[in-house]
This record gives sequence, C-alpha cells and structure tokens, in this order.
Amino acid sequence: MEIEKTNRMNSLFEFYSTLLTEKQMNYIELYYANDLSLGEIANEYDVSRQAVYDNIKRTEKLLETYEKKLHLFSNYVIRQELIDSIKGHLKEKKQLDNEILALLDSIQEIEED
Repeated sequence: MEIEKTNRMNSLFEFYSTLLTEKQMNYIELYYANDLSLGEIANEYDVSRQAVYDNIKRTEKLLETYEKKLHLFSNYVIRQELIDSIKGHLKEKKQLDNEILALLDSIQEIEED
C-alpha cells in the first residue's frame, strides 16, 4: 500500500467518518489505520475478500467525493500552512508578539479537535 494514499485515506476518514455507514467505517479503519489485509477483514466479518475489496474501493471514492465537494481536509491543510507561515514570519522579523503566537496556537488547537 502506498504510504501517501494511506495517509490521505486516514486523513479523509478523520474528517468524514461520521458520514459513512458502520460497515464502511469498520472496513476503512481496519484496512488503513490497523493495516489488516483484505483476507483478515473478510475472516472477521465472514464475507469474501472481494466483498471487502469492493466496499473499500466504493468508500474510498465516497471519501474523495466528500472532499471534492466540501474541502474540509484541503482547507485544514491550507489553514495550518498559513498559521505556520505567520509564525515563521513573526519569528524571522524578530517581532515575537506572544499574544499573536498564543492566538495562532489556539487556532491550531481548535483545528486539531
């Protein structure tokens, strides 16, 4: 499994998991987060490997569709980059305003919850 795809699916799952069915959530979490094989998941749910594969592929497309329409993950990444850029700029200019840095930290904490 490609690490980039795994990281992306795990990130999308964090943002959109509540929009998935319980089965979709379980399969994606077991496959991507817990690194179980299709066979292991199939055995656990007493279904065929093909059924697990099909479900995972449909769920991947669904997660990508949600992201394409809602942009929650991409907007999160952009906000984090902007916050880091502002912090770096403040430090570079030696204008360390602790209040601004604290506010930026607060924004990042909210984003991570």
